[in-house]
Amino acid sequence: MKFGKVDDPGNIDFTLPKDHPQTKEILSKQQPKTLNEVYIGCAKWNKTDLKNFYPRGTKDELEYYSTQFNSIELNATFYRMWGKDQYEKWREKSVEDFKFFPKVPQLISHRKRLLDSEELVTDYTANLTGLKDKLGMAFLQMPENFHPKNIDRLPDFFEKWPKEIPLAFEPRHEDWFIDKTIADELNQILVKNNITHLITDSAGRRDMLHMRLTTETAFIRYNGANHKSDYTRLDDWIDRIEDWYNQGLKNLYFFVHQNLEKESPLLSAHFIKKMNERFGLSLKIPETLD
Repeated sequence: MKFGKVDDPGNIDFTLPKDHPQTKEILSKQQPKTLNEVYIGCAKWNKTDLKNFYPRGTKDELEYYSTQFNSIELNATFYRMWGKDQYEKWREKSVEDFKFFPKVPQLISHRKRLLDSEELVTDYTANLTGLKDKLGMAFLQMPENFHPKNIDRLPDFFEKWPKEIPLAFEPRHEDWFIDKTIADELNQILVKNNITHLITDSAGRRDMLHMRLTTETAFIRYNGANHKSDYTRLDDWIDRIEDWYNQGLKNLYFFVHQNLEKESPLLSAHFIKKMNERFGLSLKIPETLD
């Protein structure tokens, strides 16, 4: 994970920004203190990245991972168009109540850049149905050079996206966040199409902490910095999530990344433990090996 990486995380102000006023407006339409879904996981499940996570003799990494976490940010779908049979295999290997949050393929987001992609979207989403009840929310991550000058591509893409498959959107060019006019225009498109505006917490890109919810769902990609501040940052997120919960937050999808992914299970375990304590949940706390 190189995106947003900095040489010295100790020099970064990790204070979470105040909420955009719209967040309160969006959440006020919901019944407060009634969370529907809480899914917390890592970005990968393979043994190469999650070193020292799997017990010796583990035969199937996904099967074991799914006994420790209730979800995975499925980045494998970014690199190729998988067939429905592969999604069915992933579904069968994971335990009950587990969910996958697949990334939209780069063929759509980075190569086609959303243009002339209707047929590809149809194929991708049709294959996703192989996950059945284990399909969470898909997310569309755009390249950093996808400039707001291309904002006119978004309405058509979102309008044609299958409504039965929830979608989150993650733009990366700085102007999407620092230019108020552009941010407002993007927000209107997302709200109109019921698209969740994904929030990314990364040391080197504090601008992406827009704190402006567009739906009743908070989808957060947390990028740790392999620094002692990683844990206090997670504690700050617990406080912010509680604020949103008190206002009406319905769904929380929280995925932990690291520059060195082997630390991800440790951070996730800390976060899950704190979530259980704060909200009276009984989420499985992953077992971590020394």
